Amino acid sequence: MNPAVSNIALMLIGMQVAKKLDFEDSNVLFYTRAFYIGCQLATFLTYMFIKFKIDQKNDLTTLKYVEPANAMSGTEARAVVTTVKEYDLQQVNQLIKGIFTGLAMMGFMHLYMGYTNPLILQSVSGLKGALESNMAKIHLYGKEANGDLKRPFKSAPGLMEMLTGGATSGVQSDKASVESAEVSGSGGVKLD
Repeated sequence: MNPAVSNIALMLIGMQVAKKLDFEDSNVLFYTRAFYIGCQLATFLTYMFIKFKIDQKNDLTTLKYVEPANAMSGTEARAVVTTVKEYDLQQVNQLIKGIFTGLAMMGFMHLYMGYTNPLILQSVSGLKGALESNMAKIHLYGKEANGDLKRPFKSAPGLMEMLTGGATSGVQSDKASVESAEVSGSGGVKLD
């Protein structure tokens, strides 16, 4: 099933469940919070297991790619030389940071602003995202790193690219782009 369609279905089901629950009842609120925290913990443990699998594989194949220029921070495109293991660990660490960012946002919305419905809506979506991530497809389900799963992963188009219909200016891994970035600017950056 298409992840976008399943996200919409999950959101609609979550909204219906949230309508049926009486959040004024302290038991319902407690179990809703416990369910949310349990799902976030399961998501975190999934990513930690993926990190374990990455360390276990220890794929030291060299990976070269060009990170795109970022106009907002004023950085130029740069060549990156790393290993598959380090790249995968970097990707999983970004996903783990996303868990904590989501926890902080949910803590603010729930504890400070008093919203309870997002607890239901965000409970399962994080775990679903973890199980549908490229890292899970490669390291949990054993899929080959070809096509959409080829490293470096293609990023989704940004807001401006979607609005203007421009091409994605994501990570480039073709030989000409890498060689061009290595000889221009500050040269390649080696990530260990």
